[in-house]
Amino acid sequence: MRISELAARAGVPLPTVKYYLREGLLMPGRATSATQARYDDTHVRRLGLVRALAGQGLPLDRIKVVVALVEQPGDDLFAALGKAVAALPPYVDDPPDADHPRARALLERIGQSYDPRFAAVAQLERALVALESAGLTMSGRRIDVYDRHIRAIADLEVDMLPMNSRHETVEAAVLGTALYEPVLAAMRRLAHQHRAARAFAASPDRHPQNAGGTTTQETEAP
Repeated sequence: MRISELAARAGVPLPTVKYYLREGLLMPGRATSATQARYDDTHVRRLGLVRALAGQGLPLDRIKVVVALVEQPGDDLFAALGKAVAALPPYVDDPPDADHPRARALLERIGQSYDPRFAAVAQLERALVALESAGLTMSGRRIDVYDRHIRAIADLEVDMLPMNSRHETVEAAVLGTALYEPVLAAMRRLAHQHRAARAFAASPDRHPQNAGGTTTQETEAP
């Protein structure tokens, strides 16, 4: 297909497709003349990847990291997945050997390995610090319930990763992390609303806008 057809099929404006080509986010097409090239389904798929990541607010340099890992994941798939996840927000600039005591204690409680080189460890530490700053805590009960259900989600998602090629595995893992997390967050908020609607059904000041979210401070020991 011609570049105009590629743009139309991918739903991306033609100037944006040309920009992605210049920046190396989209691989060149097969040259048919000095000024023409042909494109195929792999280009449509790549545009879908770039568009999805850009839609989640990833800056250009981070999208380039993901694209490079999809193209060349290397022999260590676990390391490639870790680098790809590190390219996704929220971003932390902690050194690889930084200590994260809150994250370490939580991971030790649930029996998971503590490796500060994995970006999610620093992300967890920052999230726990934010809780403390707001006067909230992660109680033992909350940690255990979260862990049980999050492990089930992780088991499902890893089992569903395509394993036909490293490229597809990395791409699916990155897109899954970037695009399914907003779904999980929205479903969690709707579950709060559904649960609160039943719990507060008899309350005279019940209002839909006040039915979502939980802000009660936890007092039990972590």
